[in-house]
Amino acid sequence: MNVAVLVTCINDALFPETGKSVFRLLRRLGVDADFPAGQTCCAQPMVNTGYLDEAVPVVRTFVDAFEGYDAIVTPSGSCAGSIRHQHAIVARRAGDERLASAAPKVYELSEFLVDVLGVTDVQAYFPHRVTYHPTCHSLRMLGVGDRPLRLLREVRGLDLVELPAADECCGFGGTFAVKNAETSTAMGADKARHVRGTGAEVLVAGDNSCLLHIGGLLSRERGGVRVMHLADVLASTEGDA
Repeated sequence: MNVAVLVTCINDALFPETGKSVFRLLRRLGVDADFPAGQTCCAQPMVNTGYLDEAVPVVRTFVDAFEGYDAIVTPSGSCAGSIRHQHAIVARRAGDERLASAAPKVYELSEFLVDVLGVTDVQAYFPHRVTYHPTCHSLRMLGVGDRPLRLLREVRGLDLVELPAADECCGFGGTFAVKNAETSTAMGADKARHVRGTGAEVLVAGDNSCLLHIGGLLSRERGGVRVMHLADVLASTEGDA
C-alpha cells in the first residue's frame, strides 16, 4: 500500500514531534509512509469562514501533493473531517470534481490503524494515568467511535480513566475561540474541570488544536495535568520510558 502522511499545519508549526511520532508508529507497524513535500493546508480555515473561492487553489495544491497514494493518514480528526466533507463543497463551487478525488482516501490516525491495518495493539508502553477527550470533528463528523479508546486500552502500563461529559466540546472551534473568546474560555474551563476530576496525569486527544486550548487552561490552573496527542502516546515504547 502506497501511504502518505498529512502532518497538518498546526503540527508542522507548533507540534512537530507529533508528526515524527506518526512516522515512528507507522514504521514500527511495517508501513513505510511518505511525506509529500508539496503539502500545505487542507483549506479548512478558508471553508469554515466562508472563503470558498480562496479555498479552491489550496484544495488544488492538496490534491496535487497527494495524487497517486492509496491512503492518506493524518493525526487530526478536524483535518480529516474537513477533507472528507468539505472538499466536495469546494469542488462543486469550482466546477472541478477532481478537487474531491482525495477525500475517500483520507483516514484519521486511529481509523487507519484499526480499520486499514487491523491492529489495536501497536506495541506501545506508557505507564501513566490517562483520560481521553474525543474531539468534535472526530466524534461527530468522522464517527471514529471507540477506536482511540481501543488503541489506548492495549498500551502496556497505561491506566485509562473515563472523562465525565467527554462528548462536550472543549470550546476551541478554530476561529470560534477568537470571535467568541468568553464563551470559548467558559467551555474550556468546564472541560479542564472534568479532566482534573479524573485524577489523570495526562489528557490525550486526536487533535493538537483542542489540546492547545485545553492545555492552556490546565497550565494556568497549575493542576499538574499535561496534554499529549494520541500519536505521541502510541509511539511511546519502553525504551522511551
